[in-house]
Amino acid sequence: MLKVVNKVKPATKSLVFGACLAIVGACTPIFKNHGYVPPADELAEIQVGKDTRDSVTEAIGAPGASGVVQDSGFYYVRSRVRHYGPKKPEVVSRELVAISFDQRGVVRNIERFGLEDGIVIPLERRVTDSNVQDKGFLRQLLGNIGNFNPANVIGSN
Repeated sequence: MLKVVNKVKPATKSLVFGACLAIVGACTPIFKNHGYVPPADELAEIQVGKDTRDSVTEAIGAPGASGVVQDSGFYYVRSRVRHYGPKKPEVVSRELVAISFDQRGVVRNIERFGLEDGIVIPLERRVTDSNVQDKGFLRQLLGNIGNFNPANVIGSN
């Protein structure tokens, strides 16, 4: 058996060693950061009851998102996701700063939330599908033959 090990060529040994290094290197975690949350010192400059929407935007920047209802609030969200080899990506940290305003546009409250405050809610963008299905051009063209009404084209009532 020792003779077999000794007969392995140095090129093969270095190839196996390189493959082992590649496997170990592929398992290092990769972190991706998304979004922006203003630092605590910038948030401390905002005065509740005095600052307005415009002064908040000037002080800490435009929000990444605002409320669904017009004039409801500003939301700054930052996420850190860890990708580790073939495993599913994992949210390591998520921070949200919510600045709410009253009807006059004056700051009413500033709140900060993190992962420890609740469950992880996946942030997703919803995309509306087009009405066109996976049909070829001729199939779509010939499918409209029965839907054509010449009276609609001429404009006769």
